[in-house]
Amino acid sequence: MVKEREAEIPVTESSGNVFADIGLAEPEEELTKAQLASHIRQVIKRRRLTQVAAAALMGIDQPKVSALINGRLANFSSERLMRLLTALGQDVEITVKTKPRNRAQGRIRVIGETHV
Repeated sequence: MVKEREAEIPVTESSGNVFADIGLAEPEEELTKAQLASHIRQVIKRRRLTQVAAAALMGIDQPKVSALINGRLANFSSERLMRLLTALGQDVEITVKTKPRNRAQGRIRVIGETHV
């Protein structure tokens, strides 16, 4: 019995930002929002908050918490997500520094403690 050879699937190395890899217009903004939302999800999970309780703390309605938890972030700006984190008792710090010479452009990164 002769095995049929499987077609090779081309593999492309990631840039490190999935949103850039799929060609979104503002990939750094999308990545930043996803990372901030991830921190919000972690806080909600760590504190064992219901969506209703989390909504009350953040001053938004429960459907918005559901959207946030499920990664539907089109109606959330980075600034708004940072305000929601502070409403959940988190400090948000913004640091500006000179980029390394080996990079053509500056970047935006979210760095935070993980508590799962």
